Parts: sequence; C-alpha cells; structure tokens
Amino acid sequence: MAPQPLSLSLTSFVIFSLIVTSSAAGDDHQQFVFMDAAATLNQARQVFSPPNTPVQPQQQLDGSPSLSLTIHPRSSLPAARPTTANYTALTLSRLARDQSRVRSLLLRHSLSLSSSAAEFSPQQFQSPVTSGIRLGSGEYFARIGVGRPSKDFYMVVDTGSDISWLQCQPCTTCYDQADPIFNPSASATYRPLPCAAPQCSALEVSACRTDSCLYQVSYGDGSYTVGNFATETVTFGSTGSAPNVAIGCGHHNEGLFAGAAGLLGLGGGTLSLNSQIKAASFSYCLVNRDSSSSSTLEFNSPRAADAVLAPLLTNPRVETYHFVALTGINVGGRPVNFSPDLLSIGGDGRGGVIIDSGTAVTRLRSEVYGAVRDAFAGMARDLPAASGFSLFDTCYDLSRMTRVRVPTVALQFAGGKAVALRPSNFLIPVDDAGKYCFAFAATSGSLSIIGNVQQQGTRVSYDLANKVIGFSPNKC
Repeated sequence: MAPQPLSLSLTSFVIFSLIVTSSAAGDDHQQFVFMDAAATLNQARQVFSPPNTPVQPQQQLDGSPSLSLTIHPRSSLPAARPTTANYTALTLSRLARDQSRVRSLLLRHSLSLSSSAAEFSPQQFQSPVTSGIRLGSGEYFARIGVGRPSKDFYMVVDTGSDISWLQCQPCTTCYDQADPIFNPSASATYRPLPCAAPQCSALEVSACRTDSCLYQVSYGDGSYTVGNFATETVTFGSTGSAPNVAIGCGHHNEGLFAGAAGLLGLGGGTLSLNSQIKAASFSYCLVNRDSSSSSTLEFNSPRAADAVLAPLLTNPRVETYHFVALTGINVGGRPVNFSPDLLSIGGDGRGGVIIDSGTAVTRLRSEVYGAVRDAFAGMARDLPAASGFSLFDTCYDLSRMTRVRVPTVALQFAGGKAVALRPSNFLIPVDDAGKYCFAFAATSGSLSIIGNVQQQGTRVSYDLANKVIGFSPNKC
C-alpha cells in the first residue's frame, strides 16, 4: 500500500516568491526585472501590526480539502513577538541569529568529517557555556501533537537537524515557550528508551542512567538540549498519527528557539522524523515572515507537475544535511564566471551546497560570493548606493523609488534547469526607510547554504525516494 499523505501546518517567517524556469542554461537572456519597492517595504512594516484577518485553510497540491491545521506566524506568538516597532533593530536581531545558525551548521559539518558517535557518563553531560544570544533561528513553526492524549505544540521546522525534541517537565533549565511545557507522565504512550535500544545507539552523543538512554544536542554557539531519549506518539493534525517515534524529552535547554516548544528534525539521518515515519517525500512552502499568512509542511504528498527538479546528492560523511547539485549562478541572464568545483562535494566530504530551512541568507564560498556580488553590482550601477548593513556589503537607497529595475538572478542546477529568483528573493529591506541589501553573503568555510530567503514563495519538495528536489512556484 502506498504511504498516505500526512500534513503539518507550517508557520512562516519570510516571503519572497520564486519564478521557476525549465529552460536550459543560457536560454533565458533577460537581463533586468522590475521590483515594486514600495509594496515590499510596506509588507515588511506589517510585522508590527497584529493579525486582523483569520488564517484561511490551505489546499493540498492535488486540490483536495486541506489536511493541515490553521496556525499563526511566529511573530504572533507571545514569547516571540518583536518587542519594539523598530525594523532596523528587528533585522539586526534576525541577522545575528542567522549568523549563529550558520556557525552551528559549519561546526557540525566540520565535526561530522572528523568524529563519530560518542558515549559519555551522565556526569559528563555538563551544560555548555551559552553565548548570550538566544539562537531563535527557527523562522518556521509547525503545529504538531505529542503524546496520548495528544497535546499540540509549536515546534521549529529544521532540515539541518535529525533529532526531534521538546522541553519536558520537570524542567531544570528551560526557556520561555508559547505552549505549556510537555508533561510526559500525563501521556499514556511515553516510553523511555533503554540504553541498548538501536535509537540510542544511533545518537551522536549519548549516555546511560539506570538503563535509560540520555541524549545531548549542542548547536555550535553554546545552545543545547539535554534529557531523556524516549518514544512517543506524534499526531499530524487530523491526517493521522505515528506511534513510537524517538524524540528527546529535554529537561535542560538553553539559548534556543524562544517561543517554540522544541524542534522537528527533518534531516537525512535515521533519527529524523521523515526517516522514522518512512516518508518517501516531504515538502514545505515558506511564506511572508512579517504577515499573518501560513502554509503547510506535508509528508508523502504528490509533487506538483510543474516542479523543476534538481538532483539531491549524497555525502557519505555528512548524512544529516540535504545536499543539492547547484552548478552555477546567473546574473543579468549570463553565468557568473567561477569554477563549478567550488560548489561540488570533495572526495573528503568537504564542500558542496545544502538547502536549509533554518538559515535565512544564502551563504556562498567567498570566491563564489565575490564573483556573484561583483556581477550584480556591475549591472546595478544606476541604483543609488548605500553603506553596508551587518553582514551585507552591497546595499542601495531606494527610499525615493517605487518601481525599480534590477538585474536578474537565477540558481543553475545540474541537468540544465534554473530557478529564477524574483527581486524580493535577493534584494530585501533592512530598515523601514527604504534601504535594501543584496541578500547573499560570504562564508569562509567550504560549505555553501541555500537559505530560506531564496526559497520563499515556492513549494520545495524533497523526493527522498527518487533523490531529487523540486521547486514549484505559487504552491503555498
């Protein structure tokens, strides 16, 4: 029997749609496209306005009634709403969290290349020193049920992690969350895993206490979660449930995802949620982070017929991350001149390009970023230049402009397929006065990351069975 679709409603943080083109590289010579700067800026300002319209039910890709839950954006959660009506401060805060997220991904990538699973004694599970920044880089939240009877929680959607976890009572160290903290003793299906369980052996870091498996996950900047590893029933709205899913029940949690109860790991490892429920595919669409709109996270739903496909690659040294065969970037209708080897996975597992739901700004190896930035800036000489902003070094003052002509940007994938970004996917406001910046950045490491700014407005489908990733416009 074919797997049945499961759907989670997905709370979002960011907008920006994609135009997807199936033309071969070089066929599309469009050099410029127009952007409505005034509308984009007005949309950004909406983050400080309370939602005034109910969220409407979504439709599945096949047009059947939605199986998802109605949810609200992260900015509407009491523990996560902006505390000041200052878009500059909000952007700086988001970018600081994004920097922490990227450092975490790069560190975990490096550790995956040089280490293996480790076992510790319970006494060695020390609380890491926190960085002082609440990572909070979970831009998108799914509403999911845990336990029997099922209790609903907002949990961060993370394609860059495998282990799903949530804060649990008794809570020795916990951060603020929107929902009540999960009480495992009130669930009839909560089962601590014994130390000999295969799920415990699959943990990268584990320990054993009175034959109960303990887990620890650290996120690179000092953020962490520590607790019992257990199995529990997970419920996907009204579409069904999955029993005996291994999750972390965190009693010590710090620096992470303020507002959310925990994290849903959608990585490529055996402990990820998609692996445990044996999903052949999953997909999501990321919508406007500054509005009250929402979308869905779906498992085993059919891929849209118009999806542009790119190969999902395997890196045997780093199984968690989803690597994609990005081969080039076009600016102004022409390929930017750099070696494709700068985007490929090396024989030692280094390098390559991953697609990540938790990173906001796309990071490129410094040589690639420099070439792309220079190509864009060279064709954008007519735009009034502005000083840099945080991690952005290419910015423009569009405060007196409404309709702006900007160079086109497209992501080129193996097989000759390209995803052409709309202007709002690569030129974003950083304040409420009209300053816009080129939304790419350099990384000193070998790993490149396609962030959610470049994914927004399209349904991204991970076809795990066929090892392809699909990009479908306007399927939110």
